[in-house]
Parts: sequence; structure tokens; C-alpha cells
Amino acid sequence: MRSRREADLSVPQFRALAFVGRRSKCSLSDVAQHVGTTLPSMSKLIDGLVGRGLVARVPETDDRRRIALSLTGEGKALLAIVRNGTQSFLSDLFSGVAASERTAIVEAMRHLARLFATPKLPKEAS
Repeated sequence: MRSRREADLSVPQFRALAFVGRRSKCSLSDVAQHVGTTLPSMSKLIDGLVGRGLVARVPETDDRRRIALSLTGEGKALLAIVRNGTQSFLSDLFSGVAASERTAIVEAMRHLARLFATPKLPKEAS
């Protein structure tokens, strides 16, 4: 998906946009942690995405001090374009792979997704 991103969208901007797309109403801290950057840097990056009309800041109804992030219609459309392009690219790439190999790849990806979905905490030293 990174190689299919819009030419004027940096990798950190794309990662932030994709994260907000997956986790609507997330916080700036959530996005900064995911992308691996500081809050001030992420705030500037999100300012740029808000300025381009791709992300919206929405005050939480329960706690007006908390600002949630969500994609705008334009942000959703851009993400859909990138995802469709990636899906098409992958479909073409795997079209020459035997069905049994595709099954093995899918199964391996399921195992990897499960491993990466649950973060492991480092073991404490005894």
C-alpha cells in the first residue's frame, strides 16, 4: 500500500491516515504511538491532513477536553483508491501462483497476524 499511496502523501502521513481509517475516534496519542513519533510531530502532521480535508478533529461528547480523529469523506475516498490499487496489484502478482501455494501463504499470514495482534510484554528479570 505504501508504494500505491498518492505522490504528495508522505509515508508517515499515509500511515496516520490508514490508522485513523481503521480506528475512528482515536486520539492524537494513539496515532503518534502507532506511527512512532512524538506528539508535537504528530500534531503538525495531523494539522496538515486536517488542512487538506482528509482528517477531522471531533470533540468527544463525554469529555470535551478530548479530541477524537476521524476520516472525512475525502480521506475515506483517498484511502479506498489506495486500497483498491493495492488489491489490484496483489491480485495480479498472485495470479501466477498455484492454488496450493496461495493457501499456504494465506495460512502463514493468519499465523503472523495473530502473533502481531497481541503485543508481548518483555519478561521481567528474575
